[in-house]
Amino acid sequence: MEKVQNGDTGKKRKRRIGDRKDGRRIRTLDPYNGFAPFIMKVRTDATNYFIDSVEINEAERFMRELRRSGYPGMGILHLFIASYIRVASQYPGINRFVSGQRIYSRDVVEFVMTIKLEMRADASETSVKVTFDKRDTITDVYSKLNAEISKVRGEGEATSTDDVAKTLMKIPRVLLKFAVFFLDGLDYFGLLPRSLINASPFHGSVIITDLGSVGMPPVYHHLYNFGNLPLFISIGAKRKVRELRQDGELAERKYIDYTLSMDERCCDGFYFSQAVKLLRSLLRKPYALGEPPETVVEDID
Repeated sequence: MEKVQNGDTGKKRKRRIGDRKDGRRIRTLDPYNGFAPFIMKVRTDATNYFIDSVEINEAERFMRELRRSGYPGMGILHLFIASYIRVASQYPGINRFVSGQRIYSRDVVEFVMTIKLEMRADASETSVKVTFDKRDTITDVYSKLNAEISKVRGEGEATSTDDVAKTLMKIPRVLLKFAVFFLDGLDYFGLLPRSLINASPFHGSVIITDLGSVGMPPVYHHLYNFGNLPLFISIGAKRKVRELRQDGELAERKYIDYTLSMDERCCDGFYFSQAVKLLRSLLRKPYALGEPPETVVEDID
């Protein structure tokens, strides 16, 4: 994979012609990687699916400690988000996206998720988008995520996503179809207004769903061709397994299954495999997430 260098995410790069409002264009890609978006033209052409299981006994001890120290409700969702942010701080290639047949790098990590306003089958849904810095710890994730969810669910405030959706749904369907086509065209050329990018649940680093919260296994979820989301994470329910230890005794361990649906145009398989190895390591032994990373790696130019 391409060489990267250590840097500080607080250092702002000057925006250049060809950059987008939500990312900077990568100009030093290998010709093969730069050509891939012209062969795999849409995200569904380029989606790879991955499933994994990770032991969480040590992670559960860590989260219990955090709950006792003043973070009630600290759970698996916070753990996954914090782990992924830490991986993105060391492997920035996973935080790229493809738009208009070009590959861009995103400096922040934006998580998108759909939430129920109430835990009922007939309750309304909405989307929230939370922006994180690559130096955020698991307690930073807890504070930012819970604040956004509480604002939407607890106070019943409509999100900008809801406002845009309501406006669009007032348009007759033939005109709505054209409006979406027009917005997609603006997005292709990087001309979509920042306000719409911020409101869109289809623009961001990761879309994540915690199906374990409703007792379900993870799903293999598709990616969306509209927007630029390059990764979908689905988390399943915890499960117990009795395993034979080296001393011959049986031990009960907890596991979680999760799936990744990823846009393979963003980085090559070896690079992504190294990122996933770090993700698994952090999920199993997450104590490093209590402190910011020592260094943050910048993506290539």
